[in-house]
Amino acid sequence: MRRKEKILKKKGKALETTPKKKKRGSNKTTNFYDKYYKQLMIIPFLLLLFSIINISMLYSETGDFFHKGISLSGGITITLIDEDLVSSELETQLINEFEEYEVNVRTITDAGRNIGLIVESNIDPDDEESDIFIDRVKELTGISEANMSVESVGSSLGEAFFRQTFIALLFAFLFMGIVVFAYFRSFIPSAAVILAAASNIIVTVAFLNIINFKLGTAGIAALLMLIGYSVDTDILLTTRLLKEKEGTIFERLISAMKTGITMTGTTLIAVTVAYIVADSQVLREIILVVMVGLVIDLINTWLQNASILRWYIERRVEHD
Repeated sequence: MRRKEKILKKKGKALETTPKKKKRGSNKTTNFYDKYYKQLMIIPFLLLLFSIINISMLYSETGDFFHKGISLSGGITITLIDEDLVSSELETQLINEFEEYEVNVRTITDAGRNIGLIVESNIDPDDEESDIFIDRVKELTGISEANMSVESVGSSLGEAFFRQTFIALLFAFLFMGIVVFAYFRSFIPSAAVILAAASNIIVTVAFLNIINFKLGTAGIAALLMLIGYSVDTDILLTTRLLKEKEGTIFERLISAMKTGITMTGTTLIAVTVAYIVADSQVLREIILVVMVGLVIDLINTWLQNASILRWYIERRVEHD
């Protein structure tokens, strides 16, 4: 009997000293994310594959990776200031009369109120047809010269702009990759950061192609900004998982996610408000590209990059 009592006491002490396992997720969402993170990784890769197919199809049809705006392809932009102008009627009339050219008419708003129109066409400014087009716009709208402005970009100048912005995009990726590799000194985490940034750009461009949005030089500048936004959250995530040692891998991941989603969420709120109140079409183009890219960044950072990093760290721990 005494022997049994001693054994039971020892077992009791062992149970008391054994630390309780912490719950990995505090709710169903985190539990699901914890359990199926490898399966969730399929979503961003499917998005990336679909986007590559979309861009490839557009390139095979037009020779361009995305729909170019006037500032990149060349053409004429006519700004008309008049509250009574209707975009749909003017656009239909111009498309019917100038069938061989692309014509786009957009509304200018100020605090939700229409104040005018922007008429764009890919007519070469050096062509005689451009003068006919401008005169026809004047005739159809009945607007005075004082309330209109004409801007033109030659096709060769537009092509030069495109080459320069494309080179800038490549150099941004190159130097970003060098900095990331120099900081983490590990191939897979660094490659995951670069993959997430590249995925953001590719998926954003594909989405803009789907909605038939035309990218100009302002849109390319916004894509450059997206590289910075993407790398910011990805480096936050990678640093928390690789450099910090407190807590489990999943706990560090959730901590990084809370910080990263808060950063992205506040930026999204700010740019959404800016898009609503902005009057400049150039500014609205930049904001729209950034908005789309930030939403896509949430998917690529927390489903793609986070899953790759966690898988990599857990495999490394198993082999050590």
